[in-house]
Amino acid sequence: MRLTHRLATATAVALLLTGLTGCSVLEGGSDSASGGGRAEGAAGETVQGGEPGFDAAGEPVTKGTFDSPIASGAKIDIAIMGIKVRGKLAILTTQFTPHIPPGGETNPNPYELNGKNGLGTSLIDPVNLKRYVVVKDSSGDEMETDDIFTHIANNQTGNFSYTFAAPPENVKAVDVQIGSWPTFRNIPVER
Repeated sequence: MRLTHRLATATAVALLLTGLTGCSVLEGGSDSASGGGRAEGAAGETVQGGEPGFDAAGEPVTKGTFDSPIASGAKIDIAIMGIKVRGKLAILTTQFTPHIPPGGETNPNPYELNGKNGLGTSLIDPVNLKRYVVVKDSSGDEMETDDIFTHIANNQTGNFSYTFAAPPENVKAVDVQIGSWPTFRNIPVER
C-alpha cells in the first residue's frame, strides 16, 4: 500500500511540475491567447488552422468501368474523387459501384470484386520515382476503408478513402493503382 501511495504522490508532483513549466501545444505570444488558429505540429513546424468541415464528394477527377472477376459479365465503376494534402498526409478518396448480373453476389466487397485479392492501393510518384503505400496508425492498422468488411450493395456506390504520406511540394500529380485494374494516370494532388 505504501508503494502505491508513493507512486501516486510522485505522479501528482510530476503532473503539477509539468503544468507549472507552461508546456503547451500552442505557439507562444498573444496570437495564441487570442485563438489565432495556429499550433505546433510534429518537429516544431507550424500548422495552419482553418474552419471545421468535411470532404464533400463533388465530381470525380476521372472514372472508368472495368471487368470484375467476381462473376461472368460483372463490371465495376471506379471513380477517383481526388487527392488532398493536409499537413504531411495525402488522402485519396474513391467511389466503387459494382454491377453484377442477376443471380450473382448482391452485397460484394472490393476484395471479392478484385478476384479475392487485396486492393493494395498505392500512389505512384513519377517525379521522385516512388510508390506511396497506405500509412499505418499507432495501432499498426492501415488508414484506409477496409476492403473486406466494407460491403457495397449491387448497383450502389460506396465511398472509400486511403491515407498516404504526402508527396513533396514539387509533385503536382501522381498515378493511382487500385487492385488489378488499370492504373489511373496524372491525378492532380490538391494542396
